[in-house]
Amino acid sequence: MKRSFINFGKLTAIIVVSWVLVGACIEFYNVAWGTGKAVGQFSPRWLILFALFVLFCAVLFAGVGFAVLRCEPFPSIEKKFILFRNQSSLARGALALVVLILPVLFLERTIWGIVFHGIYFRALLWMLMAFTLSVLLAKGGGLLNWKSFLASLVLTSSAFTIAVSLQGVTDYPFSMAWSEGNRIWDYSILFGRSRYDIAGNQDIYVLLDPGRMLVGGLPFLIPGVTIEAVRFWVGLTWIIPYFLVGLAAYLAADKNARIWLLMTLWVFLFLRQGPIHPPLVLAAALTIFIWRKPLWLAIPLIIYAGNFAQSSRFTWLFAPGIWIGMLELAGASPRDGRLDRAHWVRAIALSTSGIFGGYLLPKLLPLLNRPVETVIDVSEQIAASGVNSEFIADAVTDQPLLWYRLLPNPTYGMGILLGLVIAVVPVIIVLLWLAASKKWQLNLWQKLALVGPLLAFFAVGLVASAKIGGGGDLHNMDMFLIGMTFTVFIAWINGGRETLLNGAMPLWVRLALIASLVVPAVIPLRQLRSFDYGDEMSILMTLRDITDKRMIDMLPADSTVEEALEEIQYFVTITQEQGDVLFIDQRQLLTFGYIAAPLIPEYEKKVLMNEALSSNADYFESFYKDLAAGRFSLIVTEPLRTPVKDSSYEFGEENNAWVKWVSIPVLCYYQEIQTYKKVNVMLLVPKPEPDRCSRYIPPKPPTP
Repeated sequence: MKRSFINFGKLTAIIVVSWVLVGACIEFYNVAWGTGKAVGQFSPRWLILFALFVLFCAVLFAGVGFAVLRCEPFPSIEKKFILFRNQSSLARGALALVVLILPVLFLERTIWGIVFHGIYFRALLWMLMAFTLSVLLAKGGGLLNWKSFLASLVLTSSAFTIAVSLQGVTDYPFSMAWSEGNRIWDYSILFGRSRYDIAGNQDIYVLLDPGRMLVGGLPFLIPGVTIEAVRFWVGLTWIIPYFLVGLAAYLAADKNARIWLLMTLWVFLFLRQGPIHPPLVLAAALTIFIWRKPLWLAIPLIIYAGNFAQSSRFTWLFAPGIWIGMLELAGASPRDGRLDRAHWVRAIALSTSGIFGGYLLPKLLPLLNRPVETVIDVSEQIAASGVNSEFIADAVTDQPLLWYRLLPNPTYGMGILLGLVIAVVPVIIVLLWLAASKKWQLNLWQKLALVGPLLAFFAVGLVASAKIGGGGDLHNMDMFLIGMTFTVFIAWINGGRETLLNGAMPLWVRLALIASLVVPAVIPLRQLRSFDYGDEMSILMTLRDITDKRMIDMLPADSTVEEALEEIQYFVTITQEQGDVLFIDQRQLLTFGYIAAPLIPEYEKKVLMNEALSSNADYFESFYKDLAAGRFSLIVTEPLRTPVKDSSYEFGEENNAWVKWVSIPVLCYYQEIQTYKKVNVMLLVPKPEPDRCSRYIPPKPPTP
C-alpha cells in the first residue's frame, strides 16, 4: 500500500511538471509569434529564443524524470556540488538571495513582467526558484531535503506577496484605485490638518475609525511627506503588522529564531489572503504577546487590545477577549487530561478583561471627562454612550445583505465560501490529522475552546461579507482567519512542530501542507508586473498580440499627467471665485499640493457611497439643496455614468445605488466641461438652466 502511494506521488509529479512545461512553451510561442516575417510570423531573434526555451524545457523535463525515478546519471558532479555547498556558506547565502530576489525584480520591475503574464510561465519560474533554493538551503549529504523544500516554498511565496504589497509605491498623483487617493486624504486628517486651510475646531467627518486613521496617518507627522512616501508606508502596513504576530508568538513560545522566522512568513502569507486590515492584525499581535505572561501585565494589555480593536472597527470589539481565551485554554498542557484551576482562572480573567476593554471601557471613558455633578444617573450615561446592541443591530441591518455573494459571482469569482475553502482547508486537513493521530492532544474543553469561537467568527464573517459593499474578497473573514492562525500556533508548540518538520506524515498530509504554502502566493504571483511602461505600448501590443491599449493596464505618461494637472488647476482657478470647488474624488491632489484650492470637507466619495448603500435620504437632503443652489462652481469627481446594472456585473448593486443617489442627481444639476479618461477625472459646472430635477431625487421612505 505504501509503495502504491509512492508510485502515485511520482506519477503526479511528472504529470504536473509536464503540464507546466507544455503550458509555458505555448505561452512563449504566443509571445514570439507575430513579431516578424522571417519564419512564419517569427522574427529571427524570437525564433531563436523560442527554440532555446523549448530545448531548455526538454532538458528540464529529462532532469525531473531522472530525479523522480531516482536515477543518478552524474553522481560525481552531484557529490562535488554538495561538498562545495556545505563548505561555502557565505557564497551559498548570497546565491540564495539572488535566486530569491532576481525573478521578482524580473516580473515586477521590467517590461517582461507585462509580456510574460501567463500563469504557466510564472509557475515554471516559481518551480525553478523553489528547487534551486531547496538545494542551496539543504544541509548534509543529500541534494535537498524536506525542511529545505518547505523553507524554499515559504521564502518564495513571501517574496511574491511582499513585492505585491509594495506594488503601488509610486509618485503618480492621481488615484490608483476606486478609493485609494481619497483614503490617503482620510489618513492625513489626524496629523496633517495643517495642509488644509481649515479652522482647528472645524469637524471633518472621515469614513474611517480612529485606529485605522492612526496607523495610516503616521507618515503625516513628517513635514513635507510625499505621496510616494505615504504609499510606501501604506504598503508596509500590509507587511509589518503581520510579521509582528509571528514575532509575538516567538516571544511567547519557541526560541528557535530560524524556525520562527519561517513561521512569521507563513503568518504573513496566510493572513494576507484576506487581506486583513492592519489595526486588527496589531491587536492580534498584542494578544498573542500576552499569552502566558503574568496577569499583572496581561490584564491591562488585553484591555488595551480590546479597546484598540473596537476603536478601529466596532465589529472587532470582542475579538481580543475571545482570542486570549482560546490561547489560554487550548494552549494549556492538561494534567491527566484535565485543565488545572489556574488555567481556567487565567482564561476567564483575561477573556473578561478583553471584553471589558472592547465593550464597556468605550462607554466609561466619556464619563471621565465630565464633572461629577453632571453625571446624575451613571447607568443611563453608560447605556447612552459607546457601542450598544441597538447600534450594532442597526449597523448590520441598515444595508441589504447579498447572500448570493457567498457563492461564485462576478464581484468575487470564487465566492466567499469557495474562496475560504481554498484558503483554509489545507491548514484544517493538517490540523485534523495532527489531532486524529494523537500528535496534538486536546481534551473536550480545549476542543470546545477552539471550535466554538471559530464557528462564531465564521458566522459573523459570512454576514459581513454578504453585506452590500463587501464580498469582493475575504477581508471580512478577518477574525476567523486570525483565529485559525492562533489554532496553528497552539498545535505547533504542542507536538506539531517535530512531526511537520521531520516529514513523518502520509503523502496526502504532505500535499496539504505544501498547498497551505503555495495557495496564498498564487494570486500575488499573477499580479506581479510593472505599470510604468506606457511609452513602450506599441512593443507591448505586438508581444501581447492585442489591438486595444486598454487591455494593458498602464499608468499614463508623465506628459499626460502634467497636462491634466495644469488644466484642472486652470479650471479650479477660474471657477473658485464664483463658488466652492468640491473634490468628491481625488482629494489627495489637495493633500500634496498638486492642486491649490480650499478644502470642502463634506460630500466625500466614500461617505456618499456609504449613505447611498443605506438609502439615507436625510443625509442627501442637504447635498441636493447645495446642488440646486449651485453652491459648487466646480465639482471634481470620477467620470459619472448612469447605466443601471444587475448582479451579473461586478458590484452591480453598489453601482445602482451610486447611480440612483449620486450620478443622476448630480448630472441633472451639473454638466461636464472636461473629462480626462487616462487619469479618470471628470470636471462638472452648474447648468445654466437645470432640468426639473426634483423628479430625479429619490423620495424619502415613509416614516414607520
